[in-house]
Amino acid sequence: MTALTYLQAYPVALQDQVRQLIAQDRLGEHLARRYPQRHVVQSDKALYAYTMALKQQYLKNAPGIDKVCYDSKLDVVQRALGLHTAISRVQGSRLKAKKEIRVAALFKGAAPEFLQMIVVHELAHLKEYEHNKAFYQLCQYMLPDYHQREFDLRVYLTWRELPSTRLTEKDHG
Repeated sequence: MTALTYLQAYPVALQDQVRQLIAQDRLGEHLARRYPQRHVVQSDKALYAYTMALKQQYLKNAPGIDKVCYDSKLDVVQRALGLHTAISRVQGSRLKAKKEIRVAALFKGAAPEFLQMIVVHELAHLKEYEHNKAFYQLCQYMLPDYHQREFDLRVYLTWRELPSTRLTEKDHG
């Protein structure tokens, strides 16, 4: 039985459907049908503008963001969706926190729906630090099909790790 690292929290029936697509060598085809496009947000500057537009649309009163970038050092197994940090620095007699959002660089080649889901997830952390009910309600407010996209993103990560995918990965993003 194939270990599905990114899907362990999902019902066995869903995992079995993914395993069946893997066994039939159709998982990549399934994803390509559902998400045929690749996003055009390729630079850190473009990612910052993209993130700020979403923040302005949904979270006008949330704290500001000082930096948004792609990060080639993010460990996808630990942080599959990106990273939201507040770096504290002493400035004179005050402590100032700089808020940053980092998105794993592998998502540069992903579908626009996946990038949007990752950014929405990280933006939600501006208001809710924990992955609790309020956090997921905020994600759904910004992106009504958030949960489906998160599942599909995890399927995408599963597909990327298949031995047969590593050879053709640059062809599919």
